Amino acid sequence: MRSRVGQTIQTYAREHQSLYWFTIVLFTMGIIFGAVLVNSLPLSQKQELYGFLQYFFNSLSQQGIPETSTHFQQSFGFYAKTVAIMWVLGLSIIGLPMILLMLFLKGVVVGFTVGFLVNQLQWQGVTFAMMGILPQNLLVVPALFIIGVSGISFSLRLIKTRLVSKRDDIMPHFIGYTVLVMCMLGVLTMAALFETFVSPRLMQVVLN
Repeated sequence: MRSRVGQTIQTYAREHQSLYWFTIVLFTMGIIFGAVLVNSLPLSQKQELYGFLQYFFNSLSQQGIPETSTHFQQSFGFYAKTVAIMWVLGLSIIGLPMILLMLFLKGVVVGFTVGFLVNQLQWQGVTFAMMGILPQNLLVVPALFIIGVSGISFSLRLIKTRLVSKRDDIMPHFIGYTVLVMCMLGVLTMAALFETFVSPRLMQVVLN
């Protein structure tokens, strides 16, 4: 059983290797764009954002996250909506570029957030990013990559099936795509739990 699962994973990774490399490069370009975007902000906007950041730091160091259940619901709700949108986009031929755009924008958000922390706080910003942003993104980013690549692959298969040849049965691929997306939603649920209950403790350690 284990060998069969391992062979399935290896076959899947081999078939989609080029797509994974493409999405990784796209995500990296988003990170670079987000980091460059920080330097292009006017001084007034930087000061305003830094004021919000200081308020967040003060609130977090004094009381942490007071309503953890609400925070978890918001975090999980955001991830669930993102997964649902990417899943629906993967079911349509025209959704392919939108999936790529969402992965690029995720990179922009990560790059901007880390870039702003480093720009304003220097090495303290690096430490804060490593403790407060990196851990949950080690779950979030790979999960979004897998969902995105699966959606792109299914969309390409739709193009092949509907426009090129009609011999391939699409239903088994649809079931596999949906099951994989649900598994990644489970991973993102763990990320939401980590973001709610662990990340604030790590950030408090850095702030104190």
